[in-house]
Amino acid sequence: MDTVAEQPFAVAFVSLFVIVMLRANATYWLGRGALSGGRLSRKMARHLEGPAMQRARRLSARYGVVAVPLSFLTIGIQTAINFSAGFTSMPMRRYLPAVTVGCLLWALLYSTVGLAGWSAVAVLWDQI
Repeated sequence: MDTVAEQPFAVAFVSLFVIVMLRANATYWLGRGALSGGRLSRKMARHLEGPAMQRARRLSARYGVVAVPLSFLTIGIQTAINFSAGFTSMPMRRYLPAVTVGCLLWALLYSTVGLAGWSAVAVLWDQI
């Protein structure tokens, strides 16, 4: 994280955007793969029926495409929402704009406040 924090804002922002875009889309496609009948272990099947996925499905059903970008402003449900979008076969024409907005929000948040917070923690850590 120090390497990203030392970069100019534009470089940090673009780097974080690319990273989160790749991660979010990989999660979406894992959800599509699980839907298409990929053989699941018991542990994975239990996870798909767990509370985080149930919550993600409810949010996806209730708020649809709005849940994807909003999930990037939360902690702990972002992956479940993206997986759920793939698992419920959200059309790419809806998912891609939604995930792009979410990734832009996430990259902006982390390239500004997030990196400043990380730097503050690093300074405090050095003081100890």
